[in-house]
Amino acid sequence: MATFSTSSRSTATVTAEVGEVWAVLTDPDLLARFTPFLHSVTEHGEHWVWQLSRIPVLGANFSFTFRERMDFDEPHRIDFTHDPAPDSDESAGVAGWYALAPHPRGTHLETAMTITVELPFPGVLRPAVTTAMKGVVGLMGQRFSHNLLHHLGAHTT
Repeated sequence: MATFSTSSRSTATVTAEVGEVWAVLTDPDLLARFTPFLHSVTEHGEHWVWQLSRIPVLGANFSFTFRERMDFDEPHRIDFTHDPAPDSDESAGVAGWYALAPHPRGTHLETAMTITVELPFPGVLRPAVTTAMKGVVGLMGQRFSHNLLHHLGAHTT
């Protein structure tokens, strides 16, 4: 097993009010419905448990379940940090944030995250695995964005 990670950062202005965008980002069911490969998100107080399934990497599929500590500064910022339960054996986690700010045309939305996983590939395959991970994360972000905009009846400017 080797550890691999990739990071993502994006920004957009969405033609929807901050409260509308916030409502989606804080709804575990909508997040799971809007994001490919995300089977479910279950809220447990300050922690959310994320279950991803059938993530394709180099011809194999992987499933991951991980616990994130969620910190909400309504309606401005969401921070999430991998925080495994005691005695758990999680092989994936994410750390990052969403920032929302009012904008004359709606909401300025920024997000950044780093995804880390343990996979049964040798470290020498790091460039190929990282490229595959970036592709999956990019697809997840594009589909989530499309579904978010459709749900809100909004677009980006």
